[in-house]
Amino acid sequence: MPNDWNEKIIEEFRANDGRVGGGFEGAPIVLVHSRGRTSGREYVNPLVYLPDDRDDNTIYVVASKGGAPTSPDWYYNLTAAGEGIVERGTDEYAVKVQELTGDERDRVYAEQAGRFPGFADYVRKTEGVRTIPVLALRRS
Repeated sequence: MPNDWNEKIIEEFRANDGRVGGGFEGAPIVLVHSRGRTSGREYVNPLVYLPDDRDDNTIYVVASKGGAPTSPDWYYNLTAAGEGIVERGTDEYAVKVQELTGDERDRVYAEQAGRFPGFADYVRKTEGVRTIPVLALRRS
């Protein structure tokens, strides 16, 4: 079950000051908290992020869902709320959410795909189906 898988990553992240092993070893991981837009329930999702090299208060997350034809629920929850909470290393803080578009979205996605080639595979899987969203999460 995906939730069991996520729970194990969340536990490992919190036990090791934001570091995890396995397939994500060495990758920058954050835990993103969002509220269900209809349920109101809190969700926590471990996500690979891209730091903004010019602004330590901004990170980018990609709503790839492994190249699935639909975006992940956390994407819809964050964009509906316009805010969330991030756990980054041992720091936890509120963020404002902004969806990137056009050239800015393309630039950030290309940089993430350059660092983690799996993201390039996701583009191939979703070609002609959807454009994978990129969100800027800015400390608020």
